Amino acid sequence: MAEKIFNTTFLRTVARILLAVGAVGSLYFMFNASRNQKSIRLIALFTGWILSPFAGLFLADKFSKRWSVNVRASFYWLIIIVTIISLVGYSGAFNTPNTKNAFVFIIIPLISWLLITISVLTARRLSRKM
Repeated sequence: MAEKIFNTTFLRTVARILLAVGAVGSLYFMFNASRNQKSIRLIALFTGWILSPFAGLFLADKFSKRWSVNVRASFYWLIIIVTIISLVGYSGAFNTPNTKNAFVFIIIPLISWLLITISVLTARRLSRKM
């Protein structure tokens, strides 16, 4: 059991570091893609939208202390996966020739929020059963 707790603690540390790196990296890619954008309001809206999944994951991490060890470990993997997919997507790796740059910056947070919502609801349900 002690090894499982150590692994979860290590995974949590890695997930938190990646969460911070992911938020900063996502902003970098967004500002780089919008360097010719003149509308400050639009940039502010995109900044909030891009950061919202990271803020949601951060808040969910605060509430995860009540979850079981296995559920928390799965949640930390979700943080890692969402962060990696966000950074790869924002870097332009998924862009196709006919796709506008903004599409990626709209769809990735939406998909992230769907994954976060499903995961947190499942975690709450599983934690109540245990």
